[in-house]
Amino acid sequence: MEQIKFTDIPQGMLEKLRDIESFIENSGISKKLNTLIKLRVSQVNGCAYCVDMHHKELKHLKETELRLSSLCVWRETHYFSDVEIVVLDYAEELTQLKNGSIKKNVYNSLLDFFSKHEICYLTLIITQANTWNRLMKSFNFVPGNYKVQSV
Repeated sequence: MEQIKFTDIPQGMLEKLRDIESFIENSGISKKLNTLIKLRVSQVNGCAYCVDMHHKELKHLKETELRLSSLCVWRETHYFSDVEIVVLDYAEELTQLKNGSIKKNVYNSLLDFFSKHEICYLTLIITQANTWNRLMKSFNFVPGNYKVQSV
């Protein structure tokens, strides 16, 4: 059962977070990569609500079932591109923040594919996913009911 209902959230709080989502959507980072990052971060954080949501969004974006079911073990597969591999590695590193900083080799791998400007956006995607995960877990939102909005 939800500890905090949607109607209990202070007016404007979620809207401000959605403003950040709109900012990210205009970053040039593809919707599919953005959502893949969010799904992986949500898996790492054990956020069932967000895993359900991003899984459904990726299916809507025509992601394959094989890649979706293998994302939790992406390091052991060959289904992900070099770009996705460095981003997933960065997403896990930033989400877990072992030893308080990002390993230099993880950051440097990003530079092979992304500008520093784009790395800033990737960082915002990851930190925003972590924020949503922590809110949903704190509020105990119930997974399974999310419906993808067709645009």
